[in-house]
Parts: sequence; C-alpha cells; structure tokens
Amino acid sequence: MPQSASMSYLPAMAPSAHLSVCTMLYKTSMLLEADSKSMRSMSGSRRNSGSSLVSSSSASSNLSHLEEDTWILWGRIVNEWEEWRRKKDKLLKELIRKGIPHHFRAIVWQLLGNATDMPVKNQYSELLKMSSPCEKLIRRDIARTYPEHEFFKGQDSLGQEVLFNVMKAYSLVDREVGYCQGSAFIVGLLLMQMPEEEAFCVFVRLMQEYRLRELFKPSMAELGLCIYQFEYLLQEQLPELNVHFRSQSFHTSMYASSWFLTLFLTFLPLPVATRIFDIFMYEGLEIIFRVGLAILQYNQTDLIQLDMEGMSQHFQKVIPHQFDSCPDKLILRAYQVKYNPKRMKKLEKEYTTIKNKEMEEQIEIKRLRTENRLLKQRIETLEKYTEQFVSNLQTQLEQSRLREAELLGALKEMQDKVLDLEKRSSCLPDENNVVALQEEVKQMKLRELETLQTTPLNVHMSHLCGGGGHWKESPKKNAMNELQDKLMTVRLREAQAQAELREVKLKALQLESQNQINSKLIGRNDQERSALQDRLQMLANQNKALQAQLNEMKRKQAESDCKSKEEVMAVRLREADSMAAMAELRQRIAELEIQKEEGLIQGQLNHSDSRQYISQLRDQITELKNEVGHTHRHRHTRTHTLSDITAQSLLSLLKTK
Repeated sequence: MPQSASMSYLPAMAPSAHLSVCTMLYKTSMLLEADSKSMRSMSGSRRNSGSSLVSSSSASSNLSHLEEDTWILWGRIVNEWEEWRRKKDKLLKELIRKGIPHHFRAIVWQLLGNATDMPVKNQYSELLKMSSPCEKLIRRDIARTYPEHEFFKGQDSLGQEVLFNVMKAYSLVDREVGYCQGSAFIVGLLLMQMPEEEAFCVFVRLMQEYRLRELFKPSMAELGLCIYQFEYLLQEQLPELNVHFRSQSFHTSMYASSWFLTLFLTFLPLPVATRIFDIFMYEGLEIIFRVGLAILQYNQTDLIQLDMEGMSQHFQKVIPHQFDSCPDKLILRAYQVKYNPKRMKKLEKEYTTIKNKEMEEQIEIKRLRTENRLLKQRIETLEKYTEQFVSNLQTQLEQSRLREAELLGALKEMQDKVLDLEKRSSCLPDENNVVALQEEVKQMKLRELETLQTTPLNVHMSHLCGGGGHWKESPKKNAMNELQDKLMTVRLREAQAQAELREVKLKALQLESQNQINSKLIGRNDQERSALQDRLQMLANQNKALQAQLNEMKRKQAESDCKSKEEVMAVRLREADSMAAMAELRQRIAELEIQKEEGLIQGQLNHSDSRQYISQLRDQITELKNEVGHTHRHRHTRTHTLSDITAQSLLSLLKTK
C-alpha cells in the first residue's frame, strides 16, 4: 500500500478495541524482555502427543489478526500523534523499540524528527540549481554507499542521483560542515523509505537536533566526546576487556568511530541497523552506546583470547552477522546495559574541562614559542648589529691608529727639524756680538774720518801723485765694505732663522694639539667599544637567562603532564578495581536470581498433578515452532508475532494451572 493510502484510508477503531490491542502489544513487548534462557528451556524439547490445544490453522489466523491489529494500531498512532506523545509516551517508546512497521517508517521518522513542515523544503529545488564546492567529493563517494543495494547499484542509477542531490543541497545549506563521508549512509537509509525532499528535511533535522552536526564538523569534537564517554562505560562495565584492549593497543576509535558516525549502518546488516535507527529517532545517541556495549559484552569471552589482528578480523567478519536472524535479541541485550544520563552529562563536562585545559596549554605553549622566536630574532638582529658596529669601530680604530702613527712620524720629523734649527741658530752670533761689531764699525768710521781731517797734505799729495794715495787707502775701504756685507748677511740669516723657528714652534703646537685630539678620540672609541662589549655581554646573559627560563617552563610543563597522567592512571586503576569488584557482585547476584528462578520453575514442574499436562503442552509448542519455521521462509514478520502468541499462551496456561 502506498504511503498516502496508508495515511488517508486507515479504518477506525472503537475505544475498547483500541485499548485491548494496546494492552496486548504492551504485554507482548514485555514478554520479549523476559529471560531468553527460560523461554528456550520451556520450548526446546519435542515430544509426540495426540492432544493439541492450538492448531496450525488457528495460529495462522491469530498471526494475521495480530498483524492487522498492529497495522490499525500504528495507523491510529500516526493520526493521533500529538495525543500519543503527550499521554502515551511510555507505550509509544515500547512499540518503537519493538520495531516500526516498514510502511509506516517514513511518516513516523518525519513525525519523530518534527520534519513534516520545514521551511527548508521549499528551498530544495533552488539549491539543486546551485553549484557546491563539495560536488567532486560527493561524486567520488556515491559509488561506495550501499554498493550491493539494488536502489544504489549502477553508476547512473536513480538512487545515486537522488543521494547526490540531497548531499549537495545540504552542503550548500550548512557550509561549515559541507560534506562528510559517513553522512551519505544515513541519507541513503532515509531515501530507501521516503522521497528526496522529505529525506532532505529529516536529515537537516537530524544534523540540527540529534548532535550529528557536531559529529560531522571538521574538528569532530563531538566524536571525541562520544569516544571518551564510551571508554568510561567500557572501563566501568567490562574492565577485563578494557584492560585487554589497552594491552593490545586496540584503541576505542579503531572500532567505535564508525558506530557513531554511521549509526551502525556500515557495521551491521541493514534490517538490524534499521531497527536501531528506529530507536535512535526517538531516544538519540543513547541507543548507540547501549548497542555498542551489548555487542562487546556478548563477544567479551572471544575477544579476550585474540590479539590485535584477530580482534580486527572478529569485528569485521564475525560480529556483524551474529544477530541477523534475531534483532530483538540485540535490542534486549542493549537495554540490559547500565546507562546513567546524569553520569554522561558529568562526563561531558569533564571532557569539556579537559579539552579547554589542553587548549589553554596549547595556546600558552604557542605564545611561549612565539615569544621565544621573537627573542631569538631580536638576539640575532642585535648580534648582527653588534658585529657590524664592532667591525666599524675596529676599522675606525685601525684608521685612527694609522693616522696617529703618521702624525707621530710627522711630529718626530718636526722635532728633528727644530733641533737642527736650534743647533744652527746656536752657531750664529748672538745679539751682543752684533752690537760689538756695530760699535767697532762705528769706531772705525770715526777713525777714518779723523784721519781724513788731520792729514790734508796727504790728500793733496795724493792728488799730486796722481793716484798713488788712492791705491794706499783702498784696502781699508774694501775691508770695511766686506765687514758691512758680512754684517748684513748675518742679520738676514738671523731674521730667516727666527722666522723659521717661529714656524717650527707653531707647527709643533699644532701637532701637539692634533695629537691630543687624536688621543681623546682614541680614548672615546675605546670607551664606546668597551660599552658595546658590555652591552653585548649583557644581551648574551639575558638570552641565557631567557633560555634557562624557557627550559625551566618546559621542564615544569613536562612534570605537570607526567603528574597529571600518573594521577589519571591511578584514578583509572582504582576505578577499574572498584568496577571489577562491582561486576563480581553483580554476577553473583545474577547467579543467585537465576538459581532462585530455576528453583521456582523446577518446583512448578515437579508438581504431580501438572507433569502430564506440561509434557503435552511442550509437544504442542514444538509442533507450532516447526510450522512457524516453515512459514518463516515466506513471511519474516509473522515469525515474531507467532512466537509472541505462543509465549503469551504458554504463560497464561502456566498461570491458570
């Protein structure tokens, strides 16, 4: 029947009939949660007997009647959805755990997700016209999604096309998440039940309201939280298996990541995974934790005996097919797992605190690394600048020393010249000798004048003699002229020597001044070089101090990390010991309860008046189970209903008896 027909033409029921059907299904679901061991013990033996309480025709009639009642019940649930959610929520939960009928899954999933009337549905056709940056990735992974399913088999099949459309549309709606590989399996399951527009709306609601968006973000922070919570539950409820996993380095993320990302759709067969998805739509991720722990608890004995490679093979080939024939067995085991929502909230806060602390530590380490890098760059820059500055100072110092040597050489030459001039000036006549010579010349001139005045006769005779007197007086005049010439020459030399002496003294003063200036400049350069060397030494000391401080901080960080790890390990060991003790106590209590129940059942079976009746009843149950096995090949759903009727009939008869 099409979905629209199933919604519009559901037959009406009387209130009394509705109540009776609800009561019957509720009792049936409660019976399924009874101990499976006692059910097998009461229905496992076969005995030949002619008497029969229920015939095969009546069983088939009851099966069809119950199936029709289930169809009517779910039709009424859909039509009266709000009332059921408000007033009959507990019964609705039990029915969903029992399994939603195939023809009702599409509408019930939409109702559970509140996705029947979403504004984004009107945008779907427009989103398909746009281009997404994730199209290549989506195309690449489409062929890997349910490759054996008929709906998705083939490169250009309808299933692959609508799957591509939904994934592309969501990558445009939520650009932060875009596309994640595991999400295609969830969308594929939705497309097996409903059209692509409805599947798109349900998937958007799952991402927004069921924590899937946080799982599929690039950081996958929610996946880390789920793994952290699952590890705690594993350590608490299966401590021996947890220790074995740790000893083999078999990390939780190696097998449980796909459970949370694909909701067991890639791990378990599709019928079993669909049953889990029914419950997930109502209860959220809690069912994933429960089913995961139930699977590990069921396989604990085998896994403890295997190494890492053997465990990987066991997870891939053995575990997925253990519950093919009876998904109810897995669901029943899942709800026997201890799950405390308050404790899970507390674990979430602890994980958030740990991650925030790790992030703060990473930020602090990053900041310290940045500061260290900047300090190193500053030190390298200062070293380069200091080296260049010292090199320039050394060059200037060498040039100053060369100039100093040149000036010292020039000064020495000048000093030698001064000494030479002083020697030369000492050889010249002094001022007293010059004055004496001047007096002597004056006296000679006076004597000559007196001579000329007192001897006129001699003058006249000289005229008469015609030159004879002139020859006699000429030697005196020549001698006097020579003395005058020598005197003038000495005066000139004296003046020149004094001028040269003054020049030499002036140059000597200039050289001394220049020498003093150069000495001061050299001293100043030495002081600057010494100051630069001190500054360089100070920077080197600061660098060493900073390096020592950084090493000390790294050491403290390492010590704190080691201390925190040791504390965590100590706490986990204490928790493991306490959990092991609690597990032993629980196992002992369970054994005592089983012994008590077996004793009660045995007491009932040993009653003398009911032995023959119970024997006949067991034979009849065996015949009915053979008929059910024959019918199971034709219609799988009738098997569970017939088993429920048989169990209910048996329990009612035992109570009556």
